[in-house]
Amino acid sequence: MEYIVQKGDTPLKIASRFGVGVTGILAVNPDIIAPEYLIPGQIIEIPEASVKYAAQEGDTLRTISEKFGVTIEEIQRANVLSEDEISIKPGQVFCIPRKRREGIVQTNQEYTYDNLVEDLITLAGRYPFIHLEVIGKTVLGKSIYAVRLGKGSKEVFYSAAWHANEWITSPVLMKFIEDFADAFSKGNSLRGYDVTSLFHAFSIWLVPMVNPDGIELVVEGITPCHPLYERVMKINNGSPFFRQWTANVRGVDLNHQWPALWEEEAQTSPETYAPRHYGGAFPLSEPETKAVYEFTKRHDFLTVLAYHSQGQVIYWGFGAANPEASEKIVTRMQVLSTYTPVHTADSSAGYKDWFIQEYRRPGYTIEVGVGVNPLPVEQFDTIYNQNLPILLETPLLVEKYKG
Repeated sequence: MEYIVQKGDTPLKIASRFGVGVTGILAVNPDIIAPEYLIPGQIIEIPEASVKYAAQEGDTLRTISEKFGVTIEEIQRANVLSEDEISIKPGQVFCIPRKRREGIVQTNQEYTYDNLVEDLITLAGRYPFIHLEVIGKTVLGKSIYAVRLGKGSKEVFYSAAWHANEWITSPVLMKFIEDFADAFSKGNSLRGYDVTSLFHAFSIWLVPMVNPDGIELVVEGITPCHPLYERVMKINNGSPFFRQWTANVRGVDLNHQWPALWEEEAQTSPETYAPRHYGGAFPLSEPETKAVYEFTKRHDFLTVLAYHSQGQVIYWGFGAANPEASEKIVTRMQVLSTYTPVHTADSSAGYKDWFIQEYRRPGYTIEVGVGVNPLPVEQFDTIYNQNLPILLETPLLVEKYKG
């Protein structure tokens, strides 16, 4: 069957939707020049799906969706049906897309800004106690969302997706939001932790996607209609491939932007806009870092976790400015995750560096997964299982060891 590529589609997302393999899609579409990226409006062939269904007398889209555990919208997308096409004839053959993973946040495909916004809206609708706010805008005007779980006076802060090709960290926090909210709504524990007590004692703040523009570039690629097309292509040396891009869309690395030995870091960084490592003309030059900076200043965070990939290590120190509790907490994090504590990374000017320097409180950079970024989605379940205990226990740890 033929399928019209929509904005945000990738070979992996389409393969997951139709229950086929990526290699199968590429095999029947040899004219796809750049297999990592698809162009909206492009017509591609979908190989034989795993399930086809011939409508029976009395079938409707709703009855079919209930039979196979997928939504009406998913059936419409899979069969290229408009919203107006609701009548069904007996014998009409439908391609049944692969059943979604349980829950709202889907973790078996690339995770983009559009996924984030859709999931946040759905989660907030299902769990009204989730607090959402916009803390700023990106270079291209996308909203940077912050989420609060809990209503306690003691605050902690988790952030993810600072680097564009480390987008897998974003669904880690989003799945945590969903699992925490679901457990609280039912009065259940989560991994043995008393979620109700956490909710009332702490406010867990999360920014699941600091760098939406960059992630869009890595996952979806770029077309000439992009407002920064010429600039981005020049920075990327004319290459249409962005798997190694870590910066925001303007070519500034958001985790080399912080006034914590920024000058020293700048001496070993690119001198101008680049796909990675360039710290900007001056600290906090980018709207994304400004947003997180102002957000942090408005709160009284006991600790911060900044999620990155990869390496399975936890960076916990910054020069001589290390709070006494930092090592005790990271030792427990090692037990929870099996990740290796490392005092200092070989770079500075990061967010957790600035937080430690500014507040003399524990701060951590957590590098999830192993391999080459962007990490394959097949690693997600392992990454999540390793980090869920950290996300749950960190508020208790900083409370236990605070001075």
